[in-house]
Amino acid sequence: MANTSSRTLRLLSLLQTHRYWPGPELAERLEVSVRTLRRDVDRLRELGYPVEASRGVDGGYQLAAGAALPPLVIDDEEAVALAVGLQAATQMEGIAEASVRVLAKVAQVMPARLRRQVDALRSMTVPAGWGGPAATGIDPAVLTVIALACRDGERLRFSYTAAGGDRTDRQVEPHRLVRLGARWYLVAYDLDRHDWRTFRLDRLAAPAATGARFRPRELPAADAAEFVRSGLKEMPRPYRVEVLFDAPAATIRDRIGRWYTVEEVDAERCRVRMTTDDLDWTALALGMAAAEFHVVEPPELRARLHTWAARFARA
Repeated sequence: MANTSSRTLRLLSLLQTHRYWPGPELAERLEVSVRTLRRDVDRLRELGYPVEASRGVDGGYQLAAGAALPPLVIDDEEAVALAVGLQAATQMEGIAEASVRVLAKVAQVMPARLRRQVDALRSMTVPAGWGGPAATGIDPAVLTVIALACRDGERLRFSYTAAGGDRTDRQVEPHRLVRLGARWYLVAYDLDRHDWRTFRLDRLAAPAATGARFRPRELPAADAAEFVRSGLKEMPRPYRVEVLFDAPAATIRDRIGRWYTVEEVDAERCRVRMTTDDLDWTALALGMAAAEFHVVEPPELRARLHTWAARFARA
């Protein structure tokens, strides 16, 4: 049985999908008793949701016709977390369609201010394939400020720490947010360097909209995700990865080809290559391939996989 909070949200979602639910059928869908269902309905009423009940053999529940649902009671960080999590889920096979529906429903019952933030984040983030684990250290307020500036065409100021440690103040015309692998990026036109740049959000601090509007420029790429990928390919990477898979090249290419170069060895085997600076992300991607493999290089990746395997075994 799900916990009380998640079950209550599930009940609300079901009540919004049908005009009327017979009590026993609704209880069965929630995998609870009819008595527990009544308590959950009472909890929704206490929160202000107008749930009507009819008694008798065919008794059931429905939301009052034409009633406006009260705003969802969450704070700014929770709203951003919902948007990020559900948007990542829209890229996952099997749950994409359901995630889109949930995101739309959640946005509808948010207060106007939070709905504006979530809509900006949703519309200004370019999908870049499966997102991987969420990046750590990203303040939800940073995501919100940048997404709103992208949507409103407003210049941004922020401080930025380069890979070498140098810290500079930047003023940019923000274009789009991109979530690729385990990191967030901002694609923007740098007004001081007079060129397009990619900024890692974990190196960006204190973003603030300046109030100055700008006319959008043409991005020199098909989209923001492609611009980020192209820039990353040109960066020096400390690790060269080579892996042999006991699976056809077409199979592995479908599963992880967006991140790796896949070469056919024979009908039943293939070779995968890439350069990277993040072996944890590599280990995760190799696991997503769901096939037997052998690491040719680097030895650091073999050591990392042994560490992961021991951790998983202990779990």
